[in-house]
Amino acid sequence: MHAQPSRLVRLLIAAGALPLGACSTVGYYAHLAHGEYSLLAARQPIERVVADPATDAQLKARLELAGQARAFATESLKLPRNRSYTRYADLHRPYATWNVFAAPEFSLDPVRHCFPFAGCVAYRGYYDREHAEAEAKRLQERGYETWIGGSAAYSTLGWFADPILNTMLRWGDDELIGTIFHELAHQQLYVKDDTEFNESFATFVQREGLRQWCAARGSNAADTAAETRADEFGALVLAARERLQALYGSGIPVDAMRVRKQEEIDRLRADYRELRDGRWGGKGEWDDWIAGAINNAKLLPFGLYHRWVDAFGALYKKQAGDWAAFYAAAAAIASKPAAARAAALRELAEAAR
Repeated sequence: MHAQPSRLVRLLIAAGALPLGACSTVGYYAHLAHGEYSLLAARQPIERVVADPATDAQLKARLELAGQARAFATESLKLPRNRSYTRYADLHRPYATWNVFAAPEFSLDPVRHCFPFAGCVAYRGYYDREHAEAEAKRLQERGYETWIGGSAAYSTLGWFADPILNTMLRWGDDELIGTIFHELAHQQLYVKDDTEFNESFATFVQREGLRQWCAARGSNAADTAAETRADEFGALVLAARERLQALYGSGIPVDAMRVRKQEEIDRLRADYRELRDGRWGGKGEWDDWIAGAINNAKLLPFGLYHRWVDAFGALYKKQAGDWAAFYAAAAAIASKPAAARAAALRELAEAAR
């Protein structure tokens, strides 16, 4: 039996585990409940999909690979043993959710949305683009800059058995496998109100897990060059954000600040082209992102996934590569107050340099 919509509403309000937002209206919770109910209703056991003669051969191969990665996650990476990612759901759309980010014209402080247990996040999620665009329009009318980002996967933090989604299968094998590890890591450890901790922790588990997966299968190592490009692009955007932050705090007249803001955005585009055409040898994974409109809201997600990755790498090394010991050590840091937690991670990051 699938959970009924009314029960899902109660669970979503209590858990704050789905596309997160602090809406006080029943309409938003009903949207979440309907979207998650539809997703749960679409699930099928991977074994059944693979065994069906009508299943496309490519889909069958990808799901078999996902099943192997799911088993590896539990057996080798010591991630939660549950029914998450043992089923498949075709949502018949390109993204699982659309997340709306918003920020003032001269600030990089996001409009935040909060839930009792999951805490506060810098976006509000929707199961369809139309609802996301309506929310973005509402925020724009209030004077905020907005950006809508599609998400191919998300975690309910163990409240429901998350399936493999068709939206995840358009990626390459490394991205698919790494995402399974990443989302299960959120179920392993999650800290309320600390997105940087949560995403950095999950990103480390994703990257190290993928390296171990490749080694165990005797296959080519994960694409570390692509990983490096992603890190360098993130650093480029973060540098632009720091310059903008300094600009917004400068106190210069609004008209002059608006001109300087555009100059910084133009500089970001120029820096990207120089990096792409130089060190990356023309590889331009972020060409579309750079070519599109850039505002404060679009800059918000950067830094959330990578700030403490090196710190968790150092922590893993201190535990001699023992996953159970690593999770225990990470949980000990997670239990600290926010300032002490950040200080512990900063110390680990400095030791990793």
